[in-house]
Order: sequence, then structure tokens, then C-alpha cells
Amino acid sequence: MELGIAGRTAFIAASSRGLGRSCAEALAAEGVNVFINGTGKESLDETLAEMKAKYPKISVSGVQADITTQDGRAKVLAACPKPDILVNNNAGPEPKLFLETTHEDWMKALEGNMVAALMLTHAALPAMQERKFGRVINITSAMVTTPRAHMALSSGARTGLTGVMKGLSRDFAKHNVTFNNLLPERFDTGRQEQLATRMMKIKGWTREQARADQISGIPAGRYGQPSEFGATCAFLCSAHAGFITGMNIHLDGGAYPALV
Repeated sequence: MELGIAGRTAFIAASSRGLGRSCAEALAAEGVNVFINGTGKESLDETLAEMKAKYPKISVSGVQADITTQDGRAKVLAACPKPDILVNNNAGPEPKLFLETTHEDWMKALEGNMVAALMLTHAALPAMQERKFGRVINITSAMVTTPRAHMALSSGARTGLTGVMKGLSRDFAKHNVTFNNLLPERFDTGRQEQLATRMMKIKGWTREQARADQISGIPAGRYGQPSEFGATCAFLCSAHAGFITGMNIHLDGGAYPALV
């Protein structure tokens, strides 16, 4: 399917690896000029080189910046001030039980998984509204709709972001600007390795046991592949998806248990 977004410009936060990179790859494959982002120079440069070689017909640029800071966001917006497509993403907070959390933990979670996305969206929206095209994708988490006590920091910050985006989706639909959230669960990325390592330490499991436990809760019986996630992101950014807005899209191999 021709997605109708070739020549558009996208900024994808935290995209030097993981699910952010999968979104950047999928958009680049559709002819979108992409700005990728990361805080580590080595990882960012490596991804830049690989994507430039793979997609020579489009512009692939990198912005080394920490989007959780005002200076970092200013650097991003100086490089890409008027993106047609904005993919908000950032590493999630460390798992921690609510009674173990501190004020500092909450401020960090809110800055990283709510405020950063809101400020980037705030900056990008006027141009999207003026041109009558805009796509805002937020990579959040299954913890938004199925909270767990040990993921309170994640569910708290990301549910707040989800609420704001839902309100915006109603106001900006008439301008062909959409807001949708991708809720991943158990994709085969570094995040799952991080969580598996945590369980290895807590329960004395091997890596194979920890990963098998992760997969056991997925009806599909496997991890999701990052390319599947990226493809969903690309479609929601397409010219065909203008009637889809304010939605939480679960990508979890059937793990979400509720009807709605």
C-alpha cells in the first residue's frame, strides 16, 4: 500500500535503537525524511550510518540531545522545527514498588515520560495545524491500561500523557492532525533484556528461564518483532489514517484481557 507520506518530515525521539528506531526505519522505507535522536554519540552515529546507507534517496539526520531537558528540546527543535510527523518516545522508568518510590523518582518519570512529549508536541502543533496535516504518535506502554504496582512510575506518567493527548485529538481532528498511542508489550528489544536481567537477580533464574517467563504471558507464544511495531506506526502516520485519532493501540500478541 502506498502510504502517501513520501517527502514528509518526521522527528522520532529516542530512535537510535529499540522501538524508536523501528519506527524511523519504517517511515524511511516510505520515503519520509527522518530525524533520529539519542543521547549517546556512538549509538546515534552507528544508526545514522546504517540508515543513510540503507535509504540513500531520503534525508536521514541525527540530533544528539536529551529530550527530557529544555536545552535538549531546544536543540531538537532547532534542527527540525516543523515536523509533519512527531513520534514521542523515551526509555521507561525502572520498575519499583510504589512504597519504594521517591519524590525524585516521580519528577524524573514525569519529565521523561510525560512533560518531554507534551513540550515537543506543543512546539510542533502550530505548523501541523496550518498545513492541515500532522501525525503525533506516542509510544507509551501496556501499563497505561493494565497498571501493575511495580510499574507505578510508568503507568502514572504515561496515563497523564494519554489523557492530554485524548483531549487534543478532539480539538485538532478538523485540521487533519491526529494523536494516537502505541502500547507495546513484550517486544524483543533491550527493554525486555533489562527486565529479564532484573528477574534473574530477584529469582535466581537463568536468562532462558526469565525470557520463557516473559513469553508465557503472551497468547501468540512469542515476542513481538520491532519491524511489526514500526509498520503499525508508519500506517498511523499515513495519509489513509486521518480518521483514526485519540486511540490506544495495543501491540501485545493478544495479551490485553479487556473487551474495550
